[in-house]
Amino acid sequence: MVNRTALKQRILQWQYGFAIAAVVANVSIAITGAVVRVTGSGLGCTEWPNCQPGSMIPIEHPELDMVHQWIEYGNRLLGGVIGIIGGLCFLAAWLSRPHRKRVLWLSAAMLGGVFVQAVLGGITVRTGLLWWTVAIHMVVSPVLAWFAVLLVRSLRESDAPPRPRTHPWVPRVLIAQTVVLVGLLIAGTLVTGAGPHAGDQKVARLDLPVSTLAHVHAAFLYTFLALLALVGYLLWRGPAPRDVWKRYFVLVGVVLAQGAIGFVQYFTGVPSVLVVLHVFGAMLVTVATAALWAWSRERPATVEASQHEQFATASP
Repeated sequence: MVNRTALKQRILQWQYGFAIAAVVANVSIAITGAVVRVTGSGLGCTEWPNCQPGSMIPIEHPELDMVHQWIEYGNRLLGGVIGIIGGLCFLAAWLSRPHRKRVLWLSAAMLGGVFVQAVLGGITVRTGLLWWTVAIHMVVSPVLAWFAVLLVRSLRESDAPPRPRTHPWVPRVLIAQTVVLVGLLIAGTLVTGAGPHAGDQKVARLDLPVSTLAHVHAAFLYTFLALLALVGYLLWRGPAPRDVWKRYFVLVGVVLAQGAIGFVQYFTGVPSVLVVLHVFGAMLVTVATAALWAWSRERPATVEASQHEQFATASP
């Protein structure tokens, strides 16, 4: 018989690991979603939640390639893994004493986001991969990745009101930068909606010039870079702890790499490999921005937080 107390303590000890796994998993499913699109596997499974009529898993079909079926089905399986991770995040938050409202809400977002994505995935398949359903389905992943980063940070701080660890203007600029990031991601989904990678050859595309949408997308990137430079100047003015500088330079690196990939794919005809890398880059930019946001603030420790930490790290 399993010792319930020992199991509970083990779950709490792994809480931080569950949160990190949530970050990795939400980034990964955006990548597999991109693979589904560029390989034309979006309708490899023609039904939801079944893959094919009467079958939950891929089966031989005269009109559907098995490779396309498994690519789409693999993406669905990863969604199930994310659901398990989200469930573990919430279970650990619920078992913690005292309950921490912020951790509970962020953990609930990890679990609830999976159900939202499942519904959106079903709508996307049943509507035949309409471009705007695919766009909404994509945008949810960076939102969940952002929440996962906040969950990671929240497990190492209290629930007290946040206060800046840097120049007082940095949090305000980061708010503006986050708004621009949202616009950047949405513009990116519009470019995808009008571009050649629809997920299936028969899917109707967004009837707008790709070049125009790409320039709008680039304008958001330039604005993001300008705000990032301003953040760097404010950090230079100080104070700026080393861990904040570290996350700033990580963000600078991934943004520059992402911009380079974007320009190369635009001028080389949007090759499939670069599309997948660009989606990966978009998720890394989101995670890095969230990390800079979270670590530029601090929540002073409280007695309750200290008690929680002692219980979470107790050995069975």
